[in-house]
Amino acid sequence: MEQHEHTKAVLNRIARASGHLNAIKKMIEDGRDCSEILIQLSAVKSEIVNTSKVILKDHMDHCIVKAVKENDEETIKHLKTAIDQLL
Repeated sequence: MEQHEHTKAVLNRIARASGHLNAIKKMIEDGRDCSEILIQLSAVKSEIVNTSKVILKDHMDHCIVKAVKENDEETIKHLKTAIDQLL
């Protein structure tokens, strides 16, 4: 896999989401209110969705443009499968 324009930003987002999940785990261990935990889980879900969008756009800008130019149907097929699983 080639490095894309937003790789560093994606890695930072993943690190932030991971830290957020660890904080939620501690909230659960500490017996915090379920509503607070659900709100924090929603925030992590949003972080992951937004990170997925960045990766998808980056992939389209680089890999898919190249695949279309080279008539690489396999790469396009993989993208379709990934989108199906993402959504």
